[in-house]
Amino acid sequence: MKNIIKKITAAALSLSMLFALSACGGEGAGSSEGEKTYKVAIVKQMDHPSLDEIANAVAAELDGFVADGAKIAYDIYSGQGDQSVLMQIGNQAVADGVDAIIPIATTAAQVIALCAEETKTPVVFAAVSDPVKAELVDIDHVTGVSDALNTEFIMNMMLAQNPDVKNVGLLYSLSEPNSATPIAEAKDYLDAKGITYTEATANTNDEVIAAANSLIAQGVDAVFTPTDNIIMSAELAIYESLIAAGIPHYTGADSFVRSGAFATCGVNYTDLGGQAARIAYQAMSEGMGSVADDFVLAEGGIITVNTETAAALNIDCSVFESMGPIVEVTTTAE
Repeated sequence: MKNIIKKITAAALSLSMLFALSACGGEGAGSSEGEKTYKVAIVKQMDHPSLDEIANAVAAELDGFVADGAKIAYDIYSGQGDQSVLMQIGNQAVADGVDAIIPIATTAAQVIALCAEETKTPVVFAAVSDPVKAELVDIDHVTGVSDALNTEFIMNMMLAQNPDVKNVGLLYSLSEPNSATPIAEAKDYLDAKGITYTEATANTNDEVIAAANSLIAQGVDAVFTPTDNIIMSAELAIYESLIAAGIPHYTGADSFVRSGAFATCGVNYTDLGGQAARIAYQAMSEGMGSVADDFVLAEGGIITVNTETAAALNIDCSVFESMGPIVEVTTTAE
């Protein structure tokens, strides 16, 4: 945790700008005298389909507690992929005396945990792929839900679909903590199989497009990307080029697949968001001491395939039927 302190510079962000970052808000029924209204800040690392889905699921679950008689007010913020903005949001939430903060994605969780360090405001993260590597364990005020990726399973999917894969493209961002462990796991897997891999990294949309084009130019047989928020944000800009080159894109989340990638096996982010909200409510209503674990692992094993992409690549999705339940989706621009 100490390492990230050196990397974060407080932003000169006005209060009016902070409020402008609030995407939406919800509030439970008005509380009568003597009743407590819990205040929650939901903080997305950035805006994109996976993180939006989680935030919406958190909000829906909190609304459910309101329906059951709890008093909960919440706001949803986006850090716009900027650590300084995330810190401003976190510091303001702590200053406002919120009862819990739910950061979504790894960098958001790291920043918010620091913001809440002095006050010990409960921090319940959602969608942190490797909480141990992110140094988010053994902290009294921090817990959450991990979406750790089963990299080996996705590699097995790749070989089940094409046993003759010779060169795999690894497309990811060096600035995404979520990507470090699964990329290392993918390299170990491919080395053990004697399969070559070609790395391409990027930190902006334009760089993602250039990186994808470089993998196409080098003739990779397939591309793997873990739960990488930077690449996810640019998926709609690269999937058609990969399809045109006949290259299936295997990814770490179904949001990629809904944006044109070929397939994944991972968690249901709506379920994950609901789980994080339930833990946050427990921490607020019963205290952090009632939350036994540093984090819990979201249940995965859901294979998601984009049938439009599969058809364009002339791939028969039934190749995955023996591996688990398959959810079929099509490409959306949302």
